[in-house]
Amino acid sequence: MSERLIAIDWGTSNFRAFLVDRASGECLDSRRSEAGLRALSSAEFPHYCAAQIGDWREDGGVERVPVYLAGMVGSQRGWREAPQLDLPVAAADLAANVVPAPGLDNAWIVPGVKVVREDHVDVMRGEEIQAFGALARHGGDSALCCLPGTHSKWARLEGGRLLDFTTMMTGELYHAVRFHTLPGEPARASADFDAEAFAQGLKAAHHPGGLLHALFEARSRHLYAGLAAEQVGSFLSGVTIGSEVRAQRGMAPEASEVLLVGSTTLNGLYRRALEAEGFVPVEVDSDSATLAGVCALAERHGA
Repeated sequence: MSERLIAIDWGTSNFRAFLVDRASGECLDSRRSEAGLRALSSAEFPHYCAAQIGDWREDGGVERVPVYLAGMVGSQRGWREAPQLDLPVAAADLAANVVPAPGLDNAWIVPGVKVVREDHVDVMRGEEIQAFGALARHGGDSALCCLPGTHSKWARLEGGRLLDFTTMMTGELYHAVRFHTLPGEPARASADFDAEAFAQGLKAAHHPGGLLHALFEARSRHLYAGLAAEQVGSFLSGVTIGSEVRAQRGMAPEASEVLLVGSTTLNGLYRRALEAEGFVPVEVDSDSATLAGVCALAERHGA
């Protein structure tokens, strides 16, 4: 068995690859690009991947260093479709259902997960690996995870299994409102983060009129309540993130600690919103969560 493995998180917009020491989980090297799914045709996936990581795969043995690919690369639009497993799911279930990546030896595409109930239908690809990795980094076998992004995910794990999750279109909604609506018109240009405007947005997210009214307040406040053009973007960010976190507080009224798995920029915004709703955020770097999750899966796949 190779002493190393390669973890790849390949989404719609980005490609991230990590060379990992299997025993310690240490990242030995990494490569990133904007060659996401939308930039490549299906026939280009094996060639692009081989070009990016080919020099990592030689470790002196007969078998090449194994590759594990997670994210939208396993969707219908990706390299090869991998199944989306029904919950509950453990890391061992993901390992048992990886599919070979055509055109690249000893390369495996990780399955996603899904919820299909009468009252809740949802899908996930990639974040399940980060959720298991965050749990491994933090210790214990249960946690509530928040994974911010274009489509934020909230995942509940108990007894080492992923039991439920919810997707929130927070990032996509923020972008749409800011760049394609009347309330967002003053925020078209880039501007620095404004903590006061963000806090106003968090409070507006509690308005009895709900999210749809709170978003329009960006227009009203700009006209009559002193919200400057350069503050509108931060206000809208506070409204959308605040609405997301408030909804999750309603779904988990007794929860306290939340594992916050994301980038430095988003984690800072979510920390403010989480603390405003009485959560205690514990930050886990998204790259380290991905590596820990892939290592946990690879251990079970090798077994």
